[in-house]
Amino acid sequence: MMRNVIRGAALIALVALGACDKQLTVENPNSADTKRALVTPADIEAFLGSYYKRWNTGMYGSQSNQEGMAAVQSFETYSTLSNNCIGQRVGIPRAGNDNSIGNLCAPEQRRVYDIENEVVRVASSVLHQLDSTSLGTDARNLRAKAFGQFLRGLALGSLAETYDSTAIITSKTDALDPGALAGYPEVTKASLAALDSAIAYANACSAGGGGSQCTMDANWIPSSTTLTVAEFVKLAHAYKARYRAGTARTPAERAAVDWAAVIADAQAGITADHDNITSTTNGPGDTWRSTFDGPGSYQTQPPFIIGMADTSGAYAAWIALPLLARGPNFHMQTPDQRLPQGLTRLDQQNDFAISQCAGASTVCKRYIVNRASNADLTAQIPWGGSEYDFARFHSWNQAGDGTARNGKLVFFTLAEENLLEAEGQYRLGNYAAAAALINKTRKTNGKLPEITAFDPTTPVPGGNACVPKVPTGKTGPVVCGNMFEALKWEKRLETENTHWMAWFLDSRGWGDLPEGTPLYWATPFSDLQVRGKPVYGVGGSSSVGRAGPSTYGFEP
Repeated sequence: MMRNVIRGAALIALVALGACDKQLTVENPNSADTKRALVTPADIEAFLGSYYKRWNTGMYGSQSNQEGMAAVQSFETYSTLSNNCIGQRVGIPRAGNDNSIGNLCAPEQRRVYDIENEVVRVASSVLHQLDSTSLGTDARNLRAKAFGQFLRGLALGSLAETYDSTAIITSKTDALDPGALAGYPEVTKASLAALDSAIAYANACSAGGGGSQCTMDANWIPSSTTLTVAEFVKLAHAYKARYRAGTARTPAERAAVDWAAVIADAQAGITADHDNITSTTNGPGDTWRSTFDGPGSYQTQPPFIIGMADTSGAYAAWIALPLLARGPNFHMQTPDQRLPQGLTRLDQQNDFAISQCAGASTVCKRYIVNRASNADLTAQIPWGGSEYDFARFHSWNQAGDGTARNGKLVFFTLAEENLLEAEGQYRLGNYAAAAALINKTRKTNGKLPEITAFDPTTPVPGGNACVPKVPTGKTGPVVCGNMFEALKWEKRLETENTHWMAWFLDSRGWGDLPEGTPLYWATPFSDLQVRGKPVYGVGGSSSVGRAGPSTYGFEP
């Protein structure tokens, strides 16, 4: 039964790690000639250190997961291709997340579940072994324990964001025990506790005089930032802020988040963008980010969200139409400098062509591009098409720091952390503090007028040229958004395609998904089966886990 929970060779290693005591030996019972794999402290550290890349491959290493589904469900992108179950999820009214036995989307829906549970199991087993085995110095022991708990925190947080339940494996769990299923609130708590333990171990290493032995090995998390204790602790705090807010399913749950704790973690978090040095051969990588790079069939920006930047009246007119009457050739004008500038389509194409940022290590002038006219695709659902593609990471996709998809790529933006804090300050009524954080990207990156009215109701400045303009119902009208809508606009533009299900996780907590959209994925049917539990799906026509009426009045 256990092999249905944690697959293949990983299971063999896990069982061996959990079962051994003083001797770090991994014996494969299916191969009589297998040599001991974990003999020296260096072996143990290398094994544990390889599992950040394993965490990454679950979330970012393949198209065979839920990222594409979440992107179309939250209007982060648009496609009707059946690849990776995107075409089954893009329509309105929304389809549910089918979890029936043998459903065609099963591989996509269980990949994250399998891999991240494997990461939790491996990290927990190594932590168990470190209770009785020394790596040679106290500093190395503490560093390994910090990293093991960090891995547990990342993997459990990813599972809590995505599924409604999973097992919480710890260093005390027997190697053959699959663990009881726990709901996502408990899994979130376990993730935060693991990240707290990672911080405590790292700080203990520093306090104990471990010096450079406390710095994370550069091979474990390849980054342009050296992960000293101080930098490692900042990163752990940043993930705590993300998971505490992002695992909430509904507006009520999002409002009930401990926002004071989010603020504290954000203030203790990263002070610059956190990047990975990606590798197409050794990882880490980001397959979906390369897929979402325009032009192409996955990159079109549907007008629902990006249209909020329009100041020409085109978005207001588009929203005023019935859903299926909204044409695909959407053109807008905006003062937001992250989008193409100019009155006409040709003006915008001349302002920024995607070829301008195809060279290595190039910062794209805009986040969004008005694609070449001869590259237009026919939108099979009329409301899905526009002239615009996502292009922010085109340079990395085309040339990296020298070769395609090899080199520095942001995985946690400072803007995200600032806007997590901003949401906390806003929800606690600290409007001036929230506005200052929102204005950091609104002014610097968007070149939009700063928010100067520190209250929850005043429309953002700009008059008829305000950004964002938001719908007030299914067919409008549109109005200038308030401070919170400005916060959401900044969060969307600054985090688009930077991390796992960026728009989806926020939109479900803000109440901005179309009614009926599934809010999460069920525990995969195969795991439910081996546990003897009923199989169920989520969202769509089901009453389980579906979005209610939307803030913007999207048609159900």
